Amino acid sequence: MSSDTFDFLLKPIFLHGFSASLQVVLLLSSLVLWVVNRDEETGGEGSKERFRQSKVSWYKQTLACCFVVSAFNIVWGLLSYFYWYTNELVTLSDYVLKTLAWGATGVVLHCRFSINHSKQKRFPFLLRICWVFYFSISCYSLVVDIVFMKKHVSFPSQYLASDVFSVITGLFLCFVAFSSRNEVDDTLLEEPLLNGDSSVSHVADSSEKKGGDTITPYSNAGIFSLLTFSWMGPLIATGNKKTLDLEDVPQLDSSLSVIGAFPKFRNRLQAANSEGTGVTTLKLVKALFLSAWKDILLTGLFMFMYSVALYVGPYLIDTFVQYLNGKREFKNEGYHLVTAFFVAKLVECISETWFIFKSQQVGLRWRAVLTAMVYNKGLTLSCQSKQSKTSGEIINFMTVDADRIGNFCWYMHHPWKIALQVALALLVLYKNLGAATFAALVTTVLVMLVNIPLGKVEENFQEKLMGSKDERMKSTSEILRNMRILKLQGWEMKFLSKIIGLRNIEEGWLKRFVYTSSMSSIIFWVSPSFVSLSTFGACIYLGIALETGKILSALATFRVLEQPIFSLPGMISMIVQTKVSLDRIASFLRLDDMRPDVIEKLPRGSSDIAIEIIDGNFSWDLSSPTPTIRDLNLKVLHGMRVAVCGTVGSGKSSLLSCILGELTKISGTLKLCGTKAYVPQSPWIQSGKIEDNILFGKEMEREMYERVLEACSLNKDLEILSYGDQTVIGERGINLSGGQKQRIQIARALYQDADIYLFDDPFSAVDAHTGSHLFKEVLLGLLSSKTVIYVTHQLEYLPAADLILVMRNGSIIQAGKYNDILDSRSDFMELVGAHEKALSALDTVEAGTVSEKCVSEADGAGGSVIREMQKDGNEGNESGEVDDVGPKGQLVEEEEREKGKVRFSVYWKYITTAYGGALIPFILLVEILFQVFQIGSNYWMALASPVSAAAEPPTGSLTLILVYFAFAIASAFCVFGSSILVRIAGYKTATLLFEKMHLCIFRAPMSFFDSTPSGRILSRASTDQSAVDLNIPDQVASVAFSVIQLLGIIAVMSQVAWKIFIIFIPVVATCIWYQQYYISSARELSRLIGVCKAPIVHNFSETISGATTIRGFDQESRFQQKNMVLMDAYSRTRFHSSSAKLWLCFRLDILASLTFAFSLFFLISIPDGIIDPGIAGLAVTYGLTLNSLQANLIWLICGMADKIISVERILQYSIIPSEPALVIETNCPDRSWPFRGEVCIHDLQVRYAPHMPLVLRGLTCTFLGGLKTGIVGRTGSGKTTLIQTLFRIVEPAAGRIIIDGVNISSIGLHDLRLRLSIIPQDPTMFEGTVRSNLDPLEEYRDEQIWEALDMCQLGDEVRKKEGKLDSPVSENGENWSMGQRQLVCLGRVLLKKSKILVLDEATASVDTVTDNLIQTTLKDHFSDCTVITIAHRITSVLDSDMVLLLSQGVIEEYDSPASLLENKFSSFAQLVAEYTTRSK
Repeated sequence: MSSDTFDFLLKPIFLHGFSASLQVVLLLSSLVLWVVNRDEETGGEGSKERFRQSKVSWYKQTLACCFVVSAFNIVWGLLSYFYWYTNELVTLSDYVLKTLAWGATGVVLHCRFSINHSKQKRFPFLLRICWVFYFSISCYSLVVDIVFMKKHVSFPSQYLASDVFSVITGLFLCFVAFSSRNEVDDTLLEEPLLNGDSSVSHVADSSEKKGGDTITPYSNAGIFSLLTFSWMGPLIATGNKKTLDLEDVPQLDSSLSVIGAFPKFRNRLQAANSEGTGVTTLKLVKALFLSAWKDILLTGLFMFMYSVALYVGPYLIDTFVQYLNGKREFKNEGYHLVTAFFVAKLVECISETWFIFKSQQVGLRWRAVLTAMVYNKGLTLSCQSKQSKTSGEIINFMTVDADRIGNFCWYMHHPWKIALQVALALLVLYKNLGAATFAALVTTVLVMLVNIPLGKVEENFQEKLMGSKDERMKSTSEILRNMRILKLQGWEMKFLSKIIGLRNIEEGWLKRFVYTSSMSSIIFWVSPSFVSLSTFGACIYLGIALETGKILSALATFRVLEQPIFSLPGMISMIVQTKVSLDRIASFLRLDDMRPDVIEKLPRGSSDIAIEIIDGNFSWDLSSPTPTIRDLNLKVLHGMRVAVCGTVGSGKSSLLSCILGELTKISGTLKLCGTKAYVPQSPWIQSGKIEDNILFGKEMEREMYERVLEACSLNKDLEILSYGDQTVIGERGINLSGGQKQRIQIARALYQDADIYLFDDPFSAVDAHTGSHLFKEVLLGLLSSKTVIYVTHQLEYLPAADLILVMRNGSIIQAGKYNDILDSRSDFMELVGAHEKALSALDTVEAGTVSEKCVSEADGAGGSVIREMQKDGNEGNESGEVDDVGPKGQLVEEEEREKGKVRFSVYWKYITTAYGGALIPFILLVEILFQVFQIGSNYWMALASPVSAAAEPPTGSLTLILVYFAFAIASAFCVFGSSILVRIAGYKTATLLFEKMHLCIFRAPMSFFDSTPSGRILSRASTDQSAVDLNIPDQVASVAFSVIQLLGIIAVMSQVAWKIFIIFIPVVATCIWYQQYYISSARELSRLIGVCKAPIVHNFSETISGATTIRGFDQESRFQQKNMVLMDAYSRTRFHSSSAKLWLCFRLDILASLTFAFSLFFLISIPDGIIDPGIAGLAVTYGLTLNSLQANLIWLICGMADKIISVERILQYSIIPSEPALVIETNCPDRSWPFRGEVCIHDLQVRYAPHMPLVLRGLTCTFLGGLKTGIVGRTGSGKTTLIQTLFRIVEPAAGRIIIDGVNISSIGLHDLRLRLSIIPQDPTMFEGTVRSNLDPLEEYRDEQIWEALDMCQLGDEVRKKEGKLDSPVSENGENWSMGQRQLVCLGRVLLKKSKILVLDEATASVDTVTDNLIQTTLKDHFSDCTVITIAHRITSVLDSDMVLLLSQGVIEEYDSPASLLENKFSSFAQLVAEYTTRSK
């Protein structure tokens, strides 16, 4: 038989016909499988099960392969018909059938395995058989192609490309057809179980609770998964189906967790600082490098690969242009060139992606370990160091500086990378342009040198900017802590103006900084044009021929060279900023710690002596000539009770701090045997559940816990609270009364079961009854066998002490038992005398000698009538009907975060905030013009130069350069205009957003601050505001410019061959689909980053304020661990957010590289002479940057979407519901109001939030003008709430308060608050001076201030200070004792001289002598005023004209003290009797 008989087997028509037949079989098979699948689905509807989702391995890759084959064939079919003009019906039918068959196969697989969750272990048999045949026919076709090539038979080259593609996809499908196995997915389906088995339901619940306990798939991903970031697929898929929550985000691998990384970093830093000279910037950098050196070297390798791959394209362009011009070096040179371009792009894509990925890991670790280092340092700072750095400054170290150092990892290879890329660029240029390359080198170096002085100026401005930001954050932090005081006093707008003033200083430096960086940007944006201009000018001068290929190669090189030149200003700016941040953190880490040798700790049980101090001299401030505690000798045996007393400022609290090791030891010995617990004078309560505050890190022992609750009298309080001990406490215990806070911290100390207890005036904040209970059950009960040292101003607690220490001016002037020192004539007698004087008032009242005038007036005008009114008003309240209004809920709730995509309105508000968006059209116009001029200059050079040396130049050399120069100048003006306009708009927007947010925050009601931890506000004022100041303007502008650049590239490439759109359209559609699929997960991860950051700031702020307590309980390690857990929660969202971006960028990079390869393939397929080689080369020049520009655009868009969340968060706090108006112009009270000071309360009902229960339940009474009214009642009875309602800190839910005929709800808040005076429960001083603390509104003369200081017994103390009225007051007034701070508060009201004065536990922190002085001062200066006193010392209210006794939010008794004492069964009489019994 002749061989020609089988020749038809080699004909393309046979191959395509056979292939088409196979596609028909595949299409029919897919149809059959789809019908079977539908039948299974219908049959299973009545018996749905809940089972583990089962998927065949390689399912997703197989599905993707099917759709890729389908898409490839539709593109190839269109090209065959429209471009290659193939008219064979069989060939076109083959392409059409392949498109339909593989598309249908993909749909069937998706329905079978993704939607209906088939439990088959392999792909369907029919499909696997079809795949084998497909692979076989593909191999056969490829062999035929190779045979034709060997015989030099002409055939369409597109057949070879198609067959190679088919063989590769067929091989993959054969592999998965016979290697697939079942994989179990952990996702549970949601169908209910028919048989009622609850075990699976239980698994579902536990998996929901522990969703975040799984380790990131990255830790055990395979090489292919790592390379393509496929391990991120499940998280992105989850985010596409639902809103991601923190439990959906996997935990970090141990290598990335701060818990694993921090100990290594700390050890390296300690090793670097082995000589003990302190942490320097160099040592810190060395420790950071050593902690991540492997990853740093790996990122360096990736950067090297990326840099080399970048210059492959420019190097080959001249060869490519010559190829298009008909110059062939060897056979199939075009295919080799396309392959080289494509492989270089792949290497560039993979190396860049992995450089970013590994760099962000380094950045995460650096950020985490530095934050942990700063946190730990904050816990160990000495008292002197603490005064030099406020919490606001330290928060900036954590939020801004650590962040900046973490971000520096992107720039750490830039110095050598820029040098390498410049060197490679010069090599490419030298190959093409010879000696003219030196002109490019000189120009590049000059451009870089210009930036040196600008960099120094930027560094200076950056330091000033950060310093001013520290000052602002310090003040903001202090103001937020004390917002209640500011609102009570009506000072909030004054302090807002202080913040605005500090911001104005910051804005001054911000303006200088952004305009300086703008000048850097202008220089470097125009520099590539001038580098190329100087190079081409040198070529003309030296007589070097400028051919199209060489020019395009040079232009491509300059385009790549743009990257290092453009990145240089950013790199210098980042290096400057990072150095400033490193210097700041290093200087903080150099601060002195508390010296560990202050206390000599003895093993538990090793000595009978619990505390021993020999010749001790201790000081808060070493520069002070006089020690705080002097000549201290003290020996306390185990089991002793030691009481400490003395006047205000005598050193009582300092003595306890000395025993805790807080003071710096000058000389002497301090020994401590056993564990200790500490209860500070000013309660420190953590945000969180009451139970967690009491347990304080210990395991729950229910019996012990109940005993502690009973001893601290907390059971009744917990019954009142909606959630009992599960109630979430607001920041600083904001939703608890002073007494409740004090008892919770006493319970915390008791539960620790320590050996030594230190109490700093524990009974001052509780009422008499509770104080007696606490003393009996705690000091005499649970702690009867423990060592207890307690400071007290209430002398009735002294007789029970085994040893009493009397202090004056930092020394113990008396020590002994009560009766022993009572006989001596000393300071102690003065205290006892004052106490007895107070008790004598009690005897007087009991004897009935109170002024008849006052009693009769009170009885006649208010006593019995008010009791009747109250009786009527409270009817029905006992049933609890009013109390149940509204749902009950927690006061502090989870931070609100937006969900779903960032609304367009956020972007719109941002870009239209400044000047109504008027600058935006001009910015876009100049950026479009810049791109037009850039493209125009390149077109000019390509068209106006000869293709080869033999061709005639279209124009003269001088004209060529002059026109190019004109384009360069026009580009420079456009860049200048764009840069300046962006800075103006960004600066103005940042200013307006700051002012609007802060105005809304300061005008917010107190309920907002009660339910919002300050960390949430501070994170917006620092991190988010910093992003708006420095990052977002450039990011928004970069997105706009990148879009314009991308459109320009597409336009240039499409002009060469419009058929490129055939590829662009599906590629762009795929890119958009990927971006949409990804964006929902990315958006929520970005929001979770913000939500996870606030707790770190809040926890640190809380830790700093309670550092003494934490150290007092030796709990530093637990708090450090908690900080690390919070850091890991933040880091894991950052890690997965960045990895999600890389998942997207990798895929888009690959698509862009394929697009570029197809474009090149088109160009080599075009017959010679159809297209100008110069224009084709220009298209390649632009195409080289297509993938990086497209990836960069997506990265910028994602980055902008991330950063714009900062704007969203700021806007959240710019629409907070405001308090009522500060001043109502139409209803201003008379200037002399209030005239008499009469306060009428009618049916007053108050709750703290709509979802909270009522606190005051229908109060009705009248406080007569000019009389003194005392308010008493058990802790938590509503006393402080009543005062807050009087000042409208809390608005009534019902009822009204009328002062001298004016309903206080009808007038402005400042009209009310500025006419009333209050000495609050928590004495507050602000950082500043004595003068600014007494007179923040600057209304009084110095003489008046001195007079007030003398009246409140502080005049002599202030005169001793060097600065007098300008003496400094540290943050929170920490350089003043608690009692002195209370006296300053008294000085404020003496200056103000209001008609109504409120004392809210005003004398709780002072001794009896000082209390008597305060009472005498008030009598002398407020005799004709209405004085409302809340007090736990019965003696403080006994001389009142009226007494109001509250119980659980209702009035139990209201009458004159004499009348109430006549009835021995009245609650007030019982309270007085108990106090008397305890005191005598």
